[in-house]
Amino acid sequence: MHELARVELLAGLPGETLTKLAERMEREDVAPGKRVVAEGEDGGRFYIVLTGLLTAVQADRGTRNVLRPGDYFGEVSLLMNLPRTATVQAVTPATVASCDRATFDELVRPLFT
Repeated sequence: MHELARVELLAGLPGETLTKLAERMEREDVAPGKRVVAEGEDGGRFYIVLTGLLTAVQADRGTRNVLRPGDYFGEVSLLMNLPRTATVQAVTPATVASCDRATFDELVRPLFT
């Protein structure tokens, strides 16, 4: 929960909501070079970077972003019901936390409206 509270997007959530979100999120350690999501695939999860560096790359535009702790990705697919818009992979050892679509819709989507 403390890691999530440091994410700017989530910082304004009430403690009870943040606790519920933390309980539903899954942590994953990601080795350098490992892909977390691939451009074009169905998006079913929302991710938050807890440690490390990842890149977001689009096939036709190259590297679009370097993601650092506190950054998030996967929201475009979930908000707009589109395939993944970029491939995200680890540059350094990294840890991400993710939640499924139902949790995103209930607890995170309202932050984007």
